[in-house]
Amino acid sequence: MIDHGDVVTRLRGALGDRVDTTEASLEGARVDKSGHRSAGAPLAVVHAASAADVQETLRIASATRTPVVTRGAGTGLAGAAMAGPGEIVLSTRAMTRILEINADDLLAVVEPGILNAELGDALALHGLWWAPDPASRAISTVGGNIATGAGGLLCAKYGVVRDAVLGVDLVTADGELLRLGHRSVKGVTGLDLTSLVIGSEGTLGVIVGATLKLRRRTPGTVCTIAATFADVGRAARASAAVTAAGIQPALMEFMDAASLSAVHDLLGLQPPTPGATQLTVQTDGPAADAEADEIARVLTAHGGTVALSHDPAEGERLLGIRRSFHAAMEALGTTLIEDVSVPRSALAAMFDEIARIERSYDIAIPTVAHAGDGNLHPNFVFTAPVAEGVPAVPEHIWAAADELFRAALRLGGTLTGEHGIGVLKRRWLADELGDAQWELQRRITRAFDPLGILNPGKVF
Repeated sequence: MIDHGDVVTRLRGALGDRVDTTEASLEGARVDKSGHRSAGAPLAVVHAASAADVQETLRIASATRTPVVTRGAGTGLAGAAMAGPGEIVLSTRAMTRILEINADDLLAVVEPGILNAELGDALALHGLWWAPDPASRAISTVGGNIATGAGGLLCAKYGVVRDAVLGVDLVTADGELLRLGHRSVKGVTGLDLTSLVIGSEGTLGVIVGATLKLRRRTPGTVCTIAATFADVGRAARASAAVTAAGIQPALMEFMDAASLSAVHDLLGLQPPTPGATQLTVQTDGPAADAEADEIARVLTAHGGTVALSHDPAEGERLLGIRRSFHAAMEALGTTLIEDVSVPRSALAAMFDEIARIERSYDIAIPTVAHAGDGNLHPNFVFTAPVAEGVPAVPEHIWAAADELFRAALRLGGTLTGEHGIGVLKRRWLADELGDAQWELQRRITRAFDPLGILNPGKVF
């Protein structure tokens, strides 16, 4: 049996005041942006300042068989960073250094706690940028982006986190430091353990550093298109038509009528036309003007009312509407925030499924989507009794979510495009993977973590 007092004593002996047992910190580690809360407070929060701190924490955890939950900024939406009774929280948020920016090789080496937006500001001084652009970029860490396999608004053209990481420094459950990946553009020596770690949600080890693939700032102009449609089906078909036409916008974001109305209300904007759905599209680079004109033509042909702007400030204003979606959902009440992806050609069919589920369960499911890659974010809005300050998700909401997940799988999609599995979707994981692959993945986690102390109860 684990002596929790002894564990905390050992941690304090090794790490001193970096071990935090204040009530505020322990309670804060019980929740993330998913809105869920663990069953109770963890043992302690270790505010690691270096890879050595992480190694020492994991050595103590292994020796005492104590579970460890890694945590960055706590902005995850799947419950993967929530910590509960008997667990150590290993926070890498204080590890914020940029160790190297190499413009010649287009790479940067960073610690995991730096915020995505802060990294972007630093790289901009060198005419560089890191392409992943989650809506939470101002508050989410690079380490968290990697651990969850984050995507973002620019993924249609510039890819997701998996496309922009050359290597990771990983501390395993027993405290060993591994340097995975490479600094070169190409590298296929042995198994690709870097890609395995990306999206692993803290189940394989603790990311303490990352070598990132950079891009030079895109030359040319940026054009922004706002197109409104009478209904969600027309907007979805229009976005698919843009892709089918062979045009590659930098971003193409979709807001259904409920989400658009909620954001306008939150920001104090003029109410949109009832039932209106909006596509926000940006083109960039030397061909931005010509591409924007062609996209505007396609959207108009599919029933859109189109406005095109070359003003960067107007473009940022329109993107600010999209980035305010989660805040708008919080203002509506309690939400179960979800994340599924389907082939782009199936986007309209997936919205049809969402409408069917809304009717069947008499609930609202405001939805936004990265229309450029088929990644949807349906939000189930509900009221429920509150326990310990956190609403319980009613059974009929879980039943509706079950139908939504199965609909995405039927359409050739996946349970999650970027949020991860965490605790929210683990019951459906085998439905997508199949029993044999589910078991194989379990065995892989045990190869990294034989004692099962890394983020137990998450994903699997």
